Amino acid sequence: MDRKDVIRSAYRLTGGSSFYDGMITCSTLSGKAVCRLAWAMNKAENDAYLEKALSGIPEHFSGRLLEVPVGTGILTMPLYQTLPEADITCLDYSADMMGQAQEKASRLHLHNVTFRQGDVGALSYEDNTFDIVLSLNGFHAFPDKEAAYREVFRVLKPGGTFCGCFYVKGEHKRTDWFVRHIYEKTGFFTPPYETASSLKNRLERMYAAVTLGQVKGIAWFVCRK
Repeated sequence: MDRKDVIRSAYRLTGGSSFYDGMITCSTLSGKAVCRLAWAMNKAENDAYLEKALSGIPEHFSGRLLEVPVGTGILTMPLYQTLPEADITCLDYSADMMGQAQEKASRLHLHNVTFRQGDVGALSYEDNTFDIVLSLNGFHAFPDKEAAYREVFRVLKPGGTFCGCFYVKGEHKRTDWFVRHIYEKTGFFTPPYETASSLKNRLERMYAAVTLGQVKGIAWFVCRK
């Protein structure tokens, strides 16, 4: 079985039937409706930006990886099943979200994944600790984004990879409206937000090599320190 087949099998085992999981993966009827209405994306577009964001993690990776935030783990626990030699730390501020990720890891019998509750703006790790830092759909929610950028850079080893994706404003008017009037009001998103150009400028100032792109209002990136 190749990597994609393993991930698909693991995804079926962990499930994506909850509203949040279905929305973030664009895999349920309600999830597809939200993707189309708020993000103007179909399933293929949703999968495309996630695949690009995760492309910074090589097959057979066996180093140290930090994921922040892990959320419910729906996007990454199936992937981690293909990386049995990696040392993976998953961090989230929300104990409830992290608990859902732990349940998925348990169902997949993942023994190389550690969960920690914590703040990305004040990471409790030494400098140059991780080979990869992964952040999927998190930075648009962080209240202190400047601290988050600094901390991610600090704990990443020289030559290490920072990869992920998040919302950028100014790319799709309907998405911007939903972010401002729905996601902010519910506390899921916290301004200020990057634009595609400000994100590019920021990452290129910080990192030695940067690859990035976008799908509608989501930017994805792979950076080497």
